[in-house]
Amino acid sequence: MAVVRDNPYGGFNFLVNLGAGDPTSALGGFSEVSGLSMAVDVIEYRNGNDRINAPRKLPGLVKTGEVRLCRGVIGSTELFSWLQSVANGTQDFRTVVIQLLDEARNVVLTWTLSQAMPVRYSGAALSAEKSAVAIEELVLACQSITVT
Repeated sequence: MAVVRDNPYGGFNFLVNLGAGDPTSALGGFSEVSGLSMAVDVIEYRNGNDRINAPRKLPGLVKTGEVRLCRGVIGSTELFSWLQSVANGTQDFRTVVIQLLDEARNVVLTWTLSQAMPVRYSGAALSAEKSAVAIEELVLACQSITVT
């Protein structure tokens, strides 16, 4: 259930549950989530005998964006293993839940990705000349997104 307030929430406290395990564990500890989007295609249609010389706008297919999850490398191969199982033909769809938290760590908004599956994995960029955290990325495709 969404919690409404006057001031916007910060986007830095959130939990990700990949449909297997505890979202507060290190496996669900992501530093970035992006691409939470949904769009409706527009179909333009006009009869030849319409009195108005402009097409009608009708709703078409609904499309969801690819959701990108980034986290520091922690030595777990769970994300890559999930992608590997899908690449090998296993239909491993999951319900992924992303929860935005307020300052007191209460859930204020939830995005639910239905029938999510990994479609791309990127390992960390490694450089001997930089002082940076090694970040891995998992991209998910999903059937639908709901916000509550």
